[in-house]
Amino acid sequence: MNLQQRLEELKREDIAGAMNDKGYACIPKVLTNEECDALKEQYANESLYRKTIQMERYRFGLGEYKYYNYPLPALVQQLRKGIYPLIAPIANNWMRVLNTDNQFPGSLNELTALCHQHNQTRPTPLILKYGKGGYNTLHQDLYGDIFFPMQLVVFLNEPDVDYQGGEFVLIEQRPRAQSKAIVLKPGKGDILLFTTNYRPIKGSKGYYRVNMKHGVSELVSGERHTLGIIFHDAV
Repeated sequence: MNLQQRLEELKREDIAGAMNDKGYACIPKVLTNEECDALKEQYANESLYRKTIQMERYRFGLGEYKYYNYPLPALVQQLRKGIYPLIAPIANNWMRVLNTDNQFPGSLNELTALCHQHNQTRPTPLILKYGKGGYNTLHQDLYGDIFFPMQLVVFLNEPDVDYQGGEFVLIEQRPRAQSKAIVLKPGKGDILLFTTNYRPIKGSKGYYRVNMKHGVSELVSGERHTLGIIFHDAV
């Protein structure tokens, strides 16, 4: 089964239910081991990337990531273009229940055109690499005035085999309450969808906004690669 067929078989209702209930959704084994390994092998091919970031230089953590150039590699583009229409309706529903005027187009091409109208023309998909002691501080990936409220990460290594530690961390910040930590450890080839900056939660007086940030805990040993896909482009 090729990637397009795998994407077409994803269960939209299950994804929507998880995103609405928790702000994230884990989807197992979307990429094969061979596809994961191919992405890692391309890491040294500098022609694929527009920028490399040493995280410690900016106090983002300890590790390295590279932003892809346009045109994106075929697999990265296929994921970005195939997942977006599955989650755009969820995002639009979030905007409705929070009584905001934002609505997102149904296709990635339309979202990209909207970004470019606002001078956001730089691609945002990236690949990240951590070694022993590596980590990523809590943050949000916004990049401009136009930002889609969901993103995804694909895990390219097997936890507890290729590396120890390095859990994916979400922090949920509810108003007038202590923050909640969510710690996840998806497997190789798994996709984690999660909110970019906030999500709605229903209270006694209707829906309210809950802010969320994400990061990576410190690696104890080994090497960890992930593919990050943000759907809006950057300024």
